[in-house]
Amino acid sequence: MLILTCPYCGIAAEETELAPGGEAHLKRSGPGSSDQAFEDYLFARTNPKGVHFERWRHVYGCGRWFLAARCTATLEVFGTYPAQTPAPPEDILQKIRARRPGWERPA
Repeated sequence: MLILTCPYCGIAAEETELAPGGEAHLKRSGPGSSDQAFEDYLFARTNPKGVHFERWRHVYGCGRWFLAARCTATLEVFGTYPAQTPAPPEDILQKIRARRPGWERPA
């Protein structure tokens, strides 16, 4: 079972207490963007096997959105952090690199 720690209330919650919100750190298309850019924003996701950055909501707790870094193949959680963070924190990236030598964050 996937267990994520909410960075706001500090509770280690099972996935049944959370709601997934999809991929984190997406570049949103603004006004004046092309139809292709808007289509890519809505439908194109990387869906990797391995390290992935995701949005989660602590539904049956504080109700807030947060972000998590985890491996989709092993369910290993590298860390969670507030939703307002524009990029994964360096300490989480270091944990990932320590467990996955040679890993680089996709552009």
